[in-house]
Amino acid sequence: MDRIKSAIVRQLTVREADGWQSSSQTSDSGEVISDATVLGLSAVWACTNLIAGSIGSLPMMTYRATSEGRRAERSHPLYRLLHDSPNYDQTALDFWEFIAASLELWGNGYAAVERDDAGKLLALVPIRPDLVTVRRLKSGELEYRWSEDGRHHRRLDTGVLHIRGFGGNALGGMSPLHFGRQGFGLARAIDRAAASTFRNGLRPSGTLTFKEWLSPEKREIAEKKLAEKFVGAQNAGRPMILEGDTKWEQLTINPEDAQMLESRRFSVEEICRFFGVPPHMVGHTEKSTSWGSGLEQQTLAFQKFTLRRRLKRIEQAVNKQLLTPAERARGLYVEFNIEGLLRGDSASRSAFYQSGLTNGWLTINEVRKLENMSPVEGGDVPRMQMQNVPITEAGSQLEAGNGTDA
Repeated sequence: MDRIKSAIVRQLTVREADGWQSSSQTSDSGEVISDATVLGLSAVWACTNLIAGSIGSLPMMTYRATSEGRRAERSHPLYRLLHDSPNYDQTALDFWEFIAASLELWGNGYAAVERDDAGKLLALVPIRPDLVTVRRLKSGELEYRWSEDGRHHRRLDTGVLHIRGFGGNALGGMSPLHFGRQGFGLARAIDRAAASTFRNGLRPSGTLTFKEWLSPEKREIAEKKLAEKFVGAQNAGRPMILEGDTKWEQLTINPEDAQMLESRRFSVEEICRFFGVPPHMVGHTEKSTSWGSGLEQQTLAFQKFTLRRRLKRIEQAVNKQLLTPAERARGLYVEFNIEGLLRGDSASRSAFYQSGLTNGWLTINEVRKLENMSPVEGGDVPRMQMQNVPITEAGSQLEAGNGTDA
């Protein structure tokens, strides 16, 4: 009885019990869904690559809030880990790209937190999310277990950085592989059907009608010779010779008439909808131009509706789990520098700098620093244009100017 009770409790407290963490599942279309099979779909690869690559390319900064604003806290050990290299093997881009891809596919990103005897952060080592199981202990702590390279690991929540995806559950986020298995499975089934059609080569595009019934021997000869000569893409277009009152009748059943191509287009849009990515950003431009109204607007929309929640989710998890309450009380926090998204767009960057310099909320040296240029003398003083004066003072300004010239 105690064993049965333990099993029930485990099903209620271990994350893998609901199937969200299973490595492979079968969809209603009969396709096996796993990370390997799903990433074989070009739309899934493109969406995951776009989101993970965009997040990974953004620098994560450690700041300290001060009475004069904020300043980068480069002396804190977390700055080096998050901004430069979280571990011996990976750069920051590699690490965050892995975490972001884990969130997009499994709904969870994990990293083992390595500390020295004094509790100082040493490294963040990513963990494959499909290997991890999570459960709530009676003490209230979370326990993480995984096996890798023949070794079994067990850590409490203080030893694992856990970034949860959509869902809000303390044990983990919802897995897109699980909840999107029907859409992914349908897309794979359509691709498989298309591949099978082209592999077989001889599609049911027509029939051969003979005047008389064929004997078994003649039918076997006709089928074999027909397969040898016309099956396969390499035999497409070969002329067919008919004799003895044999008639060829064209059939209208082909992949396009069966709307297979239309179904493949729809599957791309369905996958993009699932990841929250505009189809044109993964090369699906059938009904729109490549970038719509321009690169800047598309970048801003992608940042606002797709990246913002993901960036905020990562920032809050890192702030909560890797900074102590005392450090947060002293004003320490981490944040992605999203200005990196505009680095490739010189026109938008120039307009941004021009607005800051003209209205006085950026100085010349601050702009030069953002462009990795050395400061210049006198560049720390904010400047503003003087032509925008109240209309009631326009005459007095003019007279003052004339008086000065005199």
